[in-house]
Amino acid sequence: MDQLTQTLSEFLFYLGSEKGFSPNTIHAYRRDLTQFITAIAEKQIGDFSQVGQGEIAFFLESLHQKEMASSSIHRAMMALKSFFRYLRREGVIKGEETLYLDTPKMWQLIPEVLSEEEVKALLAAPNREESVGARDYAMLEVLYGCGLRVSEVCGLNLHDVDDAFVRVRGKGGKERVVPIAASAVSAIDDYLVQFRGESGEEALFLTSRGKRLGRGLVWQRIKEYARLAELTKSISPHTLRHSFATHLLENGADLRVIQEMLGHANIATTDRYTQIGQKHLFNAFNRCHPRP
Repeated sequence: MDQLTQTLSEFLFYLGSEKGFSPNTIHAYRRDLTQFITAIAEKQIGDFSQVGQGEIAFFLESLHQKEMASSSIHRAMMALKSFFRYLRREGVIKGEETLYLDTPKMWQLIPEVLSEEEVKALLAAPNREESVGARDYAMLEVLYGCGLRVSEVCGLNLHDVDDAFVRVRGKGGKERVVPIAASAVSAIDDYLVQFRGESGEEALFLTSRGKRLGRGLVWQRIKEYARLAELTKSISPHTLRHSFATHLLENGADLRVIQEMLGHANIATTDRYTQIGQKHLFNAFNRCHPRP
C-alpha cells in the first residue's frame, strides 16, 4: 500500500503544481482516492497496473451502498478519471481504464427513489390544519403527482391549474401540459380556500409574507418533512420527480409518455428510469425469492 500511497502523493502534487487545482479540490481528491486505495488494498492489490474495470465498479457501488449523495459520487468519479489519465501518461498503466470511465451507462448515476410507502409517509408529515402545512402538502402533492422540477412548481401561477391538467413552463421556456392527480387538486383547493386568502400575487404557492415560494425554501421544507417522517434516504425536491417517473414505469406506463410528462427533450434522459426499475426488480427478487 505504501507504493500506492506514494503514487497518489505524486499525483496530488502534480494537480497543485502543474494543473493549478485549488487546495479544496486537491483535498477532496485526496479523500476520494484514499478511499479507493484502501478498497483495492483490501483486495490484495499492490500495484495500479493490477486494477481493472471490476475494481473500479466495485468501489463506486460501495459508495452507492453507503448512500452517499449523487454529487459526492460524481466527484469521486471525476477524481478517478483524472487519476487514471495521469497514471497512463506516466506509464504506470497501459490499459484504457479512462475510456471505461467515459462510458455513459456505467457512470450514469441512478437517482434516489422513494418507495410508495415512503412517499405516503412524507405526504403525511405536514400539519394540514395550519397555513404552512396546507401549502406544503399541496406543494408535495404537485411535485410527486405531476413529476415537476422544483423551479417549475415555484413558477406555477393560479391560472396554470385546472381540474385535470397543469400548464408547466419548463427548461428553455418550453411549455407543456401535464395531467394532475385528483389528490393534488384537492390539496390545492384546500390551501387556496382555507388559508390563501386575498392576494395580488399570481403565484400559486406563497411564503408567509405573501411572496412567491422560492426553490431554497422548498428544499428546506422537504428536508424537514423527511426528518419528521423518519426517512433515512437523502431526499431533495428532485427525489419526488424521480419517484414519480419510476413508479409510473413500474406500473406499466410507456416510456414515451413519461418522457412527455417530464419534459425531456431526449428519450435517452428518460431511459435512465428503466435502469432504476430493473434494479428494483432485482432487489425484490433477491429479497423475496426462496432460491435467489
